[in-house]
Amino acid sequence: MDQNIKIVYQKDPVWEVIGQGITDFNKEKAGDDHGKNLCFVLKNEQDEILGGVIGMTYWNWLYINLMWIREDLRGHGFGHQLLIAAEEEALKRGSTYAYLDTFSFQAPEFYKKYGYLEFGRLEDFPPGHTRYFLMKNL
Repeated sequence: MDQNIKIVYQKDPVWEVIGQGITDFNKEKAGDDHGKNLCFVLKNEQDEILGGVIGMTYWNWLYINLMWIREDLRGHGFGHQLLIAAEEEALKRGSTYAYLDTFSFQAPEFYKKYGYLEFGRLEDFPPGHTRYFLMKNL
């Protein structure tokens, strides 16, 4: 090992260097992922954001990163509408699959209700709960 190379803690991540490095490597090995972000939000008449879904499409997959709806609006179909909006946009972009992760205290049954299947889980993450990994054929 080169004696002049050291590992140093970096308080602020250097996404522009490390992220670009892995992006370039992935593109070389698997081709352009055609990555593109997506976001749909729920807004009221005052233009206040009441919930939304954030994700991205790449390599013909939709990744749902975050979905949240204000508690007093849950159970009224807004989550399903947001999920459909994200999936329809992903289909327009050529995606054929979707995946996400959620915790046992969040919404695994919600996603399963709309066709998502579990492909993995981490028990006791966070302690006392489970983290689920789900996917769906679009």
